[in-house]
Amino acid sequence: MSNGAPGPTPGFLVWRLANKWRVAVDRAVAPLGLTHAQYSLVASLYGMQRAGERPSQRQLADHTGLEALYVSKLARALESAGLIERTRDPRDPRAVQLALTEQGQAVTRQAVAVVQELLQRLLEPLGGLDAARTRAFTAELTTLLDVPLDPSS
Repeated sequence: MSNGAPGPTPGFLVWRLANKWRVAVDRAVAPLGLTHAQYSLVASLYGMQRAGERPSQRQLADHTGLEALYVSKLARALESAGLIERTRDPRDPRAVQLALTEQGQAVTRQAVAVVQELLQRLLEPLGGLDAARTRAFTAELTTLLDVPLDPSS
């Protein structure tokens, strides 16, 4: 609540929605051996690989909005599970490049399908995944995400 205004603040609602969706995705991808954070990593990596990229851990962290240290931890766990491979970047020996293994690609394709179905259900009140209201909602969220955390940025 802020300044005596009735009802929850936008920040509180965004936080609640993010938590609700995280829990929903966690539950949906658990049968595939993934968490929501791991799904975010492999799905992003899948899209980047399809675009011909082999991103570094730093690039993937920037893309997902996750902390680089957390991406490194997730990548090690996904490597142990046989879903990704981590290799030194030949152009920068300090950087680690990531790529999905064949198994990782297969699991990711399944996970993307599961999450797309989940999103369709979660977005049904707005008309579904392809609805005009959903596109407007997405545009509003993008506007908010484009605001830098550091005011001097």
